[in-house]
Amino acid sequence: MEQFSYKDAGVDIEMGAQAVLKMRAAVQSTYTDAVIGDIGGFGGLFSARQIRAMDDPVLVSATDGVGTKLALAKRIGRHSTVGIDLVAMCVNDLVVTGARPLFFLDYLAVGKLDADFAAEVVGGVAEGCRLAGCALIGGETAEHPGVMADDDYDLAGFALGVVERSDIREAARVQVGDQIIGLASSGLHSNGFSLVRRAWTDNLSDAELAGRRLSDGSLLTDALLAPTRIYVKALLGYGDFKAAAHITGGGITENLNRALPTGADALVKIGSWPVPEIIQLACEAARLEPDEAYQTFNMGIGMAVIVAADQLEPALRYFGGLGDGLGDGLGAAYHIGSVVAAADTLAAGRVIYQEGGSL
Repeated sequence: MEQFSYKDAGVDIEMGAQAVLKMRAAVQSTYTDAVIGDIGGFGGLFSARQIRAMDDPVLVSATDGVGTKLALAKRIGRHSTVGIDLVAMCVNDLVVTGARPLFFLDYLAVGKLDADFAAEVVGGVAEGCRLAGCALIGGETAEHPGVMADDDYDLAGFALGVVERSDIREAARVQVGDQIIGLASSGLHSNGFSLVRRAWTDNLSDAELAGRRLSDGSLLTDALLAPTRIYVKALLGYGDFKAAAHITGGGITENLNRALPTGADALVKIGSWPVPEIIQLACEAARLEPDEAYQTFNMGIGMAVIVAADQLEPALRYFGGLGDGLGDGLGAAYHIGSVVAAADTLAAGRVIYQEGGSL
Protein backbone atom coordinates (compact mmCIF):
# COMPACT_ATOMS: atom_id res chain seq x y z
CA MET A 1 0.00 0.00 0.00
CA GLU A 2 1.15 3.54 -0.80
CA GLN A 3 2.52 5.43 2.20
CA PHE A 4 1.65 9.08 2.80
CA SER A 5 3.24 11.68 5.05
CA TYR A 6 1.47 14.66 6.66
CA LYS A 7 3.20 16.87 4.08
CA ASP A 8 1.81 14.69 1.28
CA ALA A 9 -1.64 15.40 2.71
CA GLY A 10 -1.00 19.14 2.43
CA VAL A 11 0.21 20.10 5.92
CA ASP A 12 3.82 21.32 6.10
CA ILE A 13 5.05 21.19 9.71
CA GLU A 14 8.45 22.66 8.78
CA MET A 15 6.81 25.64 7.08
CA GLY A 16 4.77 26.19 10.23
CA ALA A 17 7.94 26.30 12.31
CA GLN A 18 9.47 28.80 9.89
CA ALA A 19 6.37 30.96 10.15
CA VAL A 20 6.66 31.09 13.94
CA LEU A 21 10.30 32.17 13.67
CA LYS A 22 9.47 34.90 11.15
CA MET A 23 6.65 36.37 13.23
CA ARG A 24 8.46 36.16 16.58
CA ALA A 25 9.92 39.68 16.60
CA ALA A 26 6.60 41.30 15.66
CA VAL A 27 4.75 39.41 18.38
CA GLN A 28 7.38 40.20 21.01
CA SER A 29 7.14 43.90 20.15
CA THR A 30 3.64 43.93 21.69
CA TYR A 31 4.65 42.43 25.03
CA THR A 32 4.01 44.32 28.25
CA ASP A 33 5.32 43.60 31.74
CA ALA A 34 2.25 41.43 32.32
CA VAL A 35 3.15 38.91 29.62
CA ILE A 36 4.69 35.70 30.96
CA GLY A 37 6.68 33.40 28.71
CA ASP A 38 7.11 33.71 24.96
CA ILE A 39 5.61 32.78 21.63
CA GLY A 40 5.25 29.05 21.01
CA GLY A 41 3.61 27.88 24.22
CA PHE A 42 0.38 25.94 24.44
CA GLY A 43 -1.38 28.88 26.07
CA GLY A 44 -0.71 32.58 26.47
CA LEU A 45 0.12 33.62 30.04
CA PHE A 46 -0.83 37.06 31.34
CA SER A 47 -0.39 38.31 34.90
CA ALA A 48 -3.55 39.47 36.72
CA ARG A 49 -1.50 41.52 39.17
CA GLN A 50 -2.77 44.85 37.81
CA ILE A 51 -6.38 43.69 38.10
CA ARG A 52 -5.96 42.86 41.79
CA ALA A 53 -5.46 46.57 42.51
CA MET A 54 -8.91 47.40 41.15
CA ASP A 55 -11.96 47.61 43.43
CA ASP A 56 -14.42 45.69 41.27
CA PRO A 57 -12.80 44.69 37.99
CA VAL A 58 -15.09 43.58 35.17
CA LEU A 59 -13.61 41.54 32.33
CA VAL A 60 -14.85 42.46 28.87
CA SER A 61 -14.34 40.21 25.84
CA ALA A 62 -14.88 40.63 22.11
CA THR A 63 -14.30 38.51 19.03
CA ASP A 64 -14.55 39.30 15.33
CA GLY A 65 -13.00 38.83 11.92
CA VAL A 66 -12.14 40.93 8.88
CA GLY A 67 -14.75 39.49 6.54
CA THR A 68 -14.71 39.66 2.76
CA LYS A 69 -12.28 42.57 2.74
CA LEU A 70 -9.78 39.70 2.67
CA ALA A 71 -10.92 38.83 -0.84
CA LEU A 72 -9.80 42.26 -2.05
CA ALA A 73 -6.56 42.02 -0.09
CA LYS A 74 -5.89 38.70 -1.83
CA ARG A 75 -6.72 40.12 -5.24
CA ILE A 76 -4.55 43.21 -4.70
CA GLY A 77 -1.78 41.12 -3.17
CA ARG A 78 -1.36 43.13 0.00
CA HIS A 79 -1.80 41.54 3.42
CA SER A 80 0.17 43.78 5.77
CA THR A 81 -2.78 45.82 7.07
CA VAL A 82 -5.63 43.32 7.42
CA GLY A 83 -4.22 42.37 10.81
CA ILE A 84 -4.82 45.95 11.95
CA ASP A 85 -8.41 45.58 10.79
CA LEU A 86 -8.72 42.41 12.84
CA VAL A 87 -7.50 44.01 16.05
CA ALA A 88 -9.57 47.15 15.46
CA MET A 89 -12.81 45.23 15.03
CA CYS A 90 -12.31 43.64 18.45
CA VAL A 91 -10.74 46.37 20.59
CA ASN A 92 -13.06 49.12 19.31
CA ASP A 93 -15.95 47.00 20.60
CA LEU A 94 -14.23 46.71 23.97
CA VAL A 95 -13.41 50.36 24.46
CA VAL A 96 -16.98 51.61 24.07
CA THR A 97 -17.61 50.10 27.52
CA GLY A 98 -14.66 52.02 28.93
CA ALA A 99 -12.56 48.86 29.05
CA ARG A 100 -8.82 48.87 28.50
CA PRO A 101 -7.68 46.00 26.25
CA LEU A 102 -5.20 43.69 27.97
CA PHE A 103 -4.34 41.07 25.40
CA PHE A 104 -5.24 39.67 22.00
CA LEU A 105 -5.30 36.25 20.34
CA ASP A 106 -5.41 35.66 16.58
CA TYR A 107 -6.41 32.75 14.36
CA LEU A 108 -5.13 32.47 10.79
CA ALA A 109 -6.52 29.68 8.60
CA VAL A 110 -4.90 29.07 5.22
CA GLY A 111 -5.24 26.59 2.40
CA LYS A 112 -1.48 26.27 2.04
CA LEU A 113 0.94 27.87 4.45
CA ASP A 114 3.71 30.19 3.33
CA ALA A 115 5.94 31.47 6.13
CA ASP A 116 6.51 34.92 4.62
CA PHE A 117 2.79 35.41 4.03
CA ALA A 118 1.92 34.37 7.59
CA ALA A 119 4.57 36.73 8.98
CA GLU A 120 3.14 39.59 6.90
CA VAL A 121 -0.38 39.01 8.20
CA VAL A 122 0.65 38.55 11.84
CA GLY A 123 2.91 41.60 11.55
CA GLY A 124 -0.25 43.60 10.89
CA VAL A 125 -1.92 42.02 13.92
CA ALA A 126 1.07 43.04 16.04
CA GLU A 127 0.90 46.60 14.70
CA GLY A 128 -2.78 46.76 15.62
CA CYS A 129 -1.98 45.55 19.12
CA ARG A 130 0.70 48.21 19.52
CA LEU A 131 -1.78 50.88 18.41
CA ALA A 132 -4.32 49.57 20.91
CA GLY A 133 -1.79 49.21 23.73
CA CYS A 134 -2.43 45.50 24.25
CA ALA A 135 -0.26 42.40 24.01
CA LEU A 136 -0.46 39.70 21.37
CA ILE A 137 0.05 36.70 23.65
CA GLY A 138 -0.99 33.80 21.46
CA GLY A 139 -2.61 32.54 18.31
CA GLU A 140 -3.00 29.73 15.86
CA THR A 141 -1.95 29.29 12.24
CA ALA A 142 -3.75 26.35 10.66
CA GLU A 143 -3.46 24.71 7.24
CA HIS A 144 -6.71 23.39 5.78
CA PRO A 145 -5.80 21.47 2.62
CA GLY A 146 -8.81 20.12 0.77
CA VAL A 147 -11.09 22.50 2.67
CA MET A 148 -9.69 25.82 1.47
CA ALA A 149 -8.02 26.68 -1.84
CA ASP A 150 -4.23 26.97 -1.61
CA ASP A 151 -4.31 30.77 -1.85
CA ASP A 152 -7.33 31.27 0.41
CA TYR A 153 -7.22 32.43 4.01
CA ASP A 154 -9.38 33.74 6.83
CA LEU A 155 -8.69 35.67 10.01
CA ALA A 156 -10.39 35.78 13.39
CA GLY A 157 -9.41 37.35 16.69
CA PHE A 158 -10.28 37.58 20.36
CA ALA A 159 -9.59 40.44 22.79
CA LEU A 160 -9.91 40.66 26.55
CA GLY A 161 -10.10 43.93 28.48
CA VAL A 162 -10.94 45.17 31.95
CA VAL A 163 -12.90 48.07 33.45
CA GLU A 164 -13.96 49.09 36.93
CA ARG A 165 -17.64 48.30 37.36
CA SER A 166 -18.29 51.90 38.44
CA ASP A 167 -16.62 53.17 35.25
CA ILE A 168 -18.59 51.10 32.75
CA ARG A 169 -19.93 53.27 29.93
CA GLU A 170 -23.40 52.22 28.85
CA ALA A 171 -26.76 53.42 27.58
CA ALA A 172 -28.08 53.78 31.14
CA ARG A 173 -25.82 56.83 31.58
CA VAL A 174 -27.31 58.65 28.58
CA GLN A 175 -29.98 61.36 29.01
CA VAL A 176 -32.09 63.53 26.77
CA GLY A 177 -30.06 66.63 25.92
CA ASP A 178 -26.73 64.81 25.66
CA GLN A 179 -24.70 65.51 22.53
CA ILE A 180 -23.20 63.15 19.96
CA ILE A 181 -19.70 63.50 18.56
CA GLY A 182 -18.62 61.57 15.49
CA LEU A 183 -15.00 60.48 15.21
CA ALA A 184 -13.83 60.22 11.62
CA SER A 185 -13.32 56.84 10.01
CA SER A 186 -10.37 56.08 7.77
CA GLY A 187 -12.76 54.97 5.03
CA LEU A 188 -14.80 51.81 4.61
CA HIS A 189 -13.11 50.13 7.58
CA SER A 190 -14.05 46.42 7.46
CA ASN A 191 -17.74 46.45 6.59
CA GLY A 192 -19.80 46.30 3.44
CA PHE A 193 -17.15 44.67 1.28
CA SER A 194 -19.46 41.97 -0.04
CA LEU A 195 -21.55 44.77 -1.55
CA VAL A 196 -18.49 46.77 -2.63
CA ARG A 197 -17.10 43.79 -4.51
CA ARG A 198 -20.35 42.69 -6.14
CA ALA A 199 -21.52 46.15 -7.18
CA TRP A 200 -18.16 47.68 -8.02
CA THR A 201 -14.73 46.11 -7.84
CA ASP A 202 -15.66 42.71 -9.29
CA ASN A 203 -16.62 44.60 -12.44
CA LEU A 204 -13.13 46.12 -12.79
CA SER A 205 -10.28 44.33 -14.47
CA ASP A 206 -7.09 43.87 -12.46
CA ALA A 207 -5.49 46.66 -14.50
CA GLU A 208 -8.43 49.00 -13.88
CA LEU A 209 -8.43 48.24 -10.17
CA ALA A 210 -4.68 48.79 -9.86
CA GLY A 211 -4.60 51.98 -11.93
CA ARG A 212 -7.71 53.84 -10.82
CA ARG A 213 -7.23 56.89 -8.60
CA LEU A 214 -9.46 59.06 -6.45
CA SER A 215 -9.88 62.78 -7.08
CA ASP A 216 -6.95 63.61 -4.77
CA GLY A 217 -4.64 61.36 -6.78
CA SER A 218 -4.49 58.54 -4.23
CA LEU A 219 -4.84 54.97 -5.46
CA LEU A 220 -8.21 53.28 -5.23
CA THR A 221 -6.50 50.16 -3.88
CA ASP A 222 -5.01 52.18 -1.01
CA ALA A 223 -8.41 53.61 -0.13
CA LEU A 224 -10.07 50.19 -0.26
CA LEU A 225 -7.48 48.58 2.01
CA ALA A 226 -7.03 51.51 4.40
CA PRO A 227 -7.06 49.78 7.81
CA THR A 228 -9.81 50.32 10.31
CA ARG A 229 -8.99 53.15 12.68
CA ILE A 230 -8.31 52.12 16.28
CA TYR A 231 -9.98 54.44 18.80
CA VAL A 232 -8.77 52.86 22.04
CA LYS A 233 -6.23 55.41 23.22
CA ALA A 234 -8.40 58.32 22.09
CA LEU A 235 -11.42 57.17 24.09
CA LEU A 236 -9.48 56.05 27.15
CA GLY A 237 -7.73 59.41 27.19
CA TYR A 238 -11.08 61.17 27.53
CA GLY A 239 -12.81 60.03 30.69
CA ASP A 240 -16.06 62.01 30.48
CA PHE A 241 -17.97 60.22 27.74
CA LYS A 242 -21.22 58.54 28.77
CA ALA A 243 -21.53 55.91 26.07
CA ALA A 244 -20.15 55.19 22.63
CA ALA A 245 -20.96 53.16 19.55
CA HIS A 246 -18.47 51.47 17.24
CA ILE A 247 -19.94 51.98 13.77
CA THR A 248 -19.53 48.64 12.01
CA GLY A 249 -21.94 46.35 10.13
CA GLY A 250 -25.36 47.97 10.10
CA GLY A 251 -23.88 51.44 9.81
CA ILE A 252 -24.84 54.37 12.00
CA THR A 253 -28.49 53.29 12.03
CA GLU A 254 -27.95 49.89 13.63
CA ASN A 255 -25.08 50.76 15.96
CA LEU A 256 -25.69 54.18 17.47
CA ASN A 257 -29.10 52.99 18.68
CA ARG A 258 -27.31 50.43 20.88
CA ALA A 259 -25.92 53.30 22.98
CA LEU A 260 -29.37 54.77 23.69
CA PRO A 261 -31.67 54.10 26.67
CA THR A 262 -35.36 53.32 26.36
CA GLY A 263 -37.38 56.40 25.48
CA ALA A 264 -34.52 58.33 23.87
CA ASP A 265 -33.62 58.73 20.19
CA ALA A 266 -30.51 60.01 18.45
CA LEU A 267 -31.18 62.94 16.13
CA VAL A 268 -28.32 62.87 13.61
CA LYS A 269 -27.75 65.81 11.28
CA ILE A 270 -26.78 64.67 7.80
CA GLY A 271 -24.21 67.03 6.32
CA SER A 272 -22.51 67.84 9.62
CA TRP A 273 -19.48 65.79 8.56
CA PRO A 274 -17.87 64.90 5.21
CA VAL A 275 -18.48 61.48 3.67
CA PRO A 276 -15.17 60.05 2.33
CA GLU A 277 -14.97 59.76 -1.43
CA ILE A 278 -14.36 56.01 -1.29
CA ILE A 279 -17.71 55.56 0.49
CA GLN A 280 -19.50 57.91 -1.91
CA LEU A 281 -18.19 55.90 -4.85
CA ALA A 282 -19.27 52.62 -3.26
CA CYS A 283 -22.77 53.99 -2.66
CA GLU A 284 -22.99 55.22 -6.24
CA ALA A 285 -21.82 51.89 -7.64
CA ALA A 286 -24.48 50.04 -5.63
CA ARG A 287 -27.11 52.72 -6.33
CA LEU A 288 -27.95 52.81 -2.64
CA GLU A 289 -30.80 54.94 -1.36
CA PRO A 290 -29.71 57.15 1.57
CA ASP A 291 -31.52 55.06 4.19
CA GLU A 292 -29.79 51.90 3.02
CA ALA A 293 -26.41 53.62 2.76
CA TYR A 294 -26.58 54.73 6.39
CA GLN A 295 -27.56 51.19 7.36
CA THR A 296 -24.66 49.63 5.43
CA PHE A 297 -21.53 51.80 5.63
CA ASN A 298 -20.07 53.93 8.41
CA MET A 299 -20.45 56.96 6.09
CA GLY A 300 -17.28 58.52 7.49
CA ILE A 301 -18.00 58.06 11.21
CA GLY A 302 -16.10 55.18 12.78
CA MET A 303 -17.06 55.90 16.39
CA ALA A 304 -19.94 57.89 17.86
CA VAL A 305 -19.36 59.28 21.35
CA ILE A 306 -22.12 60.61 23.61
CA VAL A 307 -21.24 63.35 26.10
CA ALA A 308 -23.14 65.72 28.39
CA ALA A 309 -24.11 69.02 26.79
CA ASP A 310 -21.63 70.99 28.92
CA GLN A 311 -18.83 68.66 27.77
CA LEU A 312 -19.45 69.13 24.06
CA GLU A 313 -16.87 71.85 23.40
CA PRO A 314 -14.12 70.37 25.60
CA ALA A 315 -14.66 66.97 23.98
CA LEU A 316 -14.55 68.41 20.47
CA ARG A 317 -11.31 70.23 21.31
CA TYR A 318 -9.81 67.05 22.78
CA PHE A 319 -10.74 64.65 20.00
CA GLY A 320 -10.15 67.18 17.25
CA GLY A 321 -6.72 68.06 18.62
CA LEU A 322 -5.31 64.55 18.56
CA GLY A 323 -4.17 64.82 14.96
CA ASP A 324 -4.38 62.32 12.14
CA GLY A 325 -3.30 58.73 12.64
CA LEU A 326 -4.53 55.21 13.15
CA GLY A 327 -3.78 54.91 16.84
CA ASP A 328 -3.73 57.88 19.18
CA GLY A 329 -5.04 60.31 16.61
CA LEU A 330 -8.17 60.92 14.62
CA GLY A 331 -8.70 62.58 11.31
CA ALA A 332 -11.34 64.86 12.80
CA ALA A 333 -14.21 65.05 15.26
CA TYR A 334 -17.64 66.44 14.44
CA HIS A 335 -20.76 67.44 16.35
CA ILE A 336 -23.20 65.19 14.50
CA GLY A 337 -26.31 65.09 16.66
CA SER A 338 -28.07 65.07 19.98
CA VAL A 339 -30.16 62.80 22.18
CA VAL A 340 -33.87 63.67 22.09
CA ALA A 341 -36.99 62.35 23.77
CA ALA A 342 -38.73 59.58 21.84
CA ALA A 343 -42.42 59.91 21.01
CA ASP A 344 -42.96 56.63 22.86
CA THR A 345 -41.27 56.69 26.25
CA LEU A 346 -41.29 52.89 26.37
CA ALA A 347 -39.77 52.38 22.91
CA ALA A 348 -36.20 51.28 22.28
CA GLY A 349 -33.91 54.05 21.13
CA ARG A 350 -33.52 54.63 17.41
CA VAL A 351 -31.58 56.86 15.04
CA ILE A 352 -33.47 59.66 13.28
CA TYR A 353 -31.80 61.59 10.47
CA GLN A 354 -32.28 65.29 9.86
CA GLU A 355 -31.33 66.91 6.58
CA GLY A 356 -29.56 70.23 7.18
CA GLY A 357 -30.82 72.78 9.68
CA SER A 358 -29.60 73.30 13.21
CA LEU A 359 -29.36 70.71 15.91
